[in-house]
Amino acid sequence: MLLAPLPNNEKERLEAVHKIAILDTNPEERFDNLTKEAMYKLSVPMSSVTIIDDKREWYKSHPGIEKKESERSTSFCGHALLAKDIFVVEDTLKDDRFADNPMVVGPPYIRFYAGIALTEYKTGHAIGVFCIKDIKPRKFNLTDMNILADLASRAEKELNTK
Repeated sequence: MLLAPLPNNEKERLEAVHKIAILDTNPEERFDNLTKEAMYKLSVPMSSVTIIDDKREWYKSHPGIEKKESERSTSFCGHALLAKDIFVVEDTLKDDRFADNPMVVGPPYIRFYAGIALTEYKTGHAIGVFCIKDIKPRKFNLTDMNILADLASRAEKELNTK
């Protein structure tokens, strides 16, 4: 398993995360609507708006995911946070970075993942990820990518709206 990497600008990125003051806040319908729409439109059992802190990934919205947070070091979103584009793993068991990941070999048994980094507008730093997950491998086509990109863009706008 490959641990989630840290960006070169981690200190500044964390300042941006704390600046938006969303960590450990209550669920909000505006985010839940987006994750539920992702689940419906992309036919997946899990979706989240995830904020990446220094040691954890915390879920602002997480239908289909029981936990409210997970370790950053083993998170898929920790990898997606640094991706320049959509981060997709069509079959986690066929990907050396994730085949023995605790979330693959144990609950929630993730076999597919796709996520897009979310940025804080003023600094441009990645603060989180909008993602979908499935318990079975799947192909991710251009239509799926466009749907995910639209939902991520809307989630990013909400994160930057006070």
